[in-house]
Amino acid sequence: MKQGGYKGLLGLVALAVLATGCTSGSGGADGSDGSDGDASDKAVIEVDKPTALVDEPVRIRISGLRAGEKITVTSEADDANSATWSGKAAFTADAQGSVDLTRARPSSGTYKDADGMGLFWSMVRADGADPDENSFAANSGQATSYTVRLAVEAGDRTIADRELTRTWRTDKVTVRELTVARDKVAGRLLLPAKGGPERAPVLLFGGSEGGGSSSRSTAALLASRGHPTLLLCYFRCPGTPQTLRDVPLEYFATAAELLAVQPGADARRMTAMGTSRGSEPAQLLAQHYPDLVRDAVVFAPSDHVVGSFPSGGKAWTKGGKAIPEGPIPYDRTRGSVLAIAGGKDTLWAAQSFSESIAARKGTAEPHRALIHPDAGHTVGSYPYLPTGTVTVLLGERLPLGGTRAADAKARAESWPEVLAFLNR
Repeated sequence: MKQGGYKGLLGLVALAVLATGCTSGSGGADGSDGSDGDASDKAVIEVDKPTALVDEPVRIRISGLRAGEKITVTSEADDANSATWSGKAAFTADAQGSVDLTRARPSSGTYKDADGMGLFWSMVRADGADPDENSFAANSGQATSYTVRLAVEAGDRTIADRELTRTWRTDKVTVRELTVARDKVAGRLLLPAKGGPERAPVLLFGGSEGGGSSSRSTAALLASRGHPTLLLCYFRCPGTPQTLRDVPLEYFATAAELLAVQPGADARRMTAMGTSRGSEPAQLLAQHYPDLVRDAVVFAPSDHVVGSFPSGGKAWTKGGKAIPEGPIPYDRTRGSVLAIAGGKDTLWAAQSFSESIAARKGTAEPHRALIHPDAGHTVGSYPYLPTGTVTVLLGERLPLGGTRAADAKARAESWPEVLAFLNR
């Protein structure tokens, strides 16, 4: 798989010193810093984007150090559930007395390889909870951003610190809650700032959770990037089925029709985006409603219709009749399907499903698969947040495959491809 999307995005980042970090330590009467002289007293944390969308990489550089000085850089943030997460990485300053986190490989810490965003995705729960079993709670229902606190430590001293703001939803994005009683569908409609260019609207839904709460931050981010977005709840919400069984495809079409007429929506470029079980209706909409939905983006997808969840029966219906289980045809699909999968997915065979999707014939554009050999089921969607590799479903602990590092790398590489796909 070509990696140009992510590297190209990083290549556009120009390092600019926008502010200095704070130094700590008490000064002596002779103007010294009161220390034994081993630690620098002029360390600065340079960041090119102190405030940025959560999917944007930032470039962090520590300057003002002594050549060869050993430091530890730490990160800390509180998630939507008030849990504190932290990361760290130890470095040795270069001959110029600096450490560029984009290029420097840590000698120890919460991540291993050179990675400018390693301190963000590798954070672990400060209370010692298993990082594989937990993910950073990014529910952007109320909060629109979160703060990352960076610090540089030398020995037992903190010699510089500063804060960064990571934003899910910009101030100009408007949010409206939808109900079946009033709007015929349940979910959340997010619209970008008025007056911008029309962009592909995104009909977004999650997987086996039904309500889509895990995708709230994705919806907020897409709207912040100019895409009118409707996060749809298709079961386990008021007015919808309580399980993934006999869900009408017409319900999704109604949501797409509502989204198509919103300000800023280029209805001709409607995209359905789904994860895991949500990949099925995304593809079915492109097949059964080609005049309404052009493209589909599917993370950790299936390439066929699966039965209901959790009990037996059929998952989807159309015209009151069950959509049979089996491969999803693409003979009426107007646009393209972009499938993203991990080769170590242990929940189901997402890699082979994605390769099957890419091989299918449509009516226009070719379909694509982005395969990340070492990643698991959590390959989607946007990058740079700590994400676990285990989920609990119906009281059962289910490994999802991959590793936190491999999944983080997959999301960092795939997300720019997704944005380019929406904007092509």
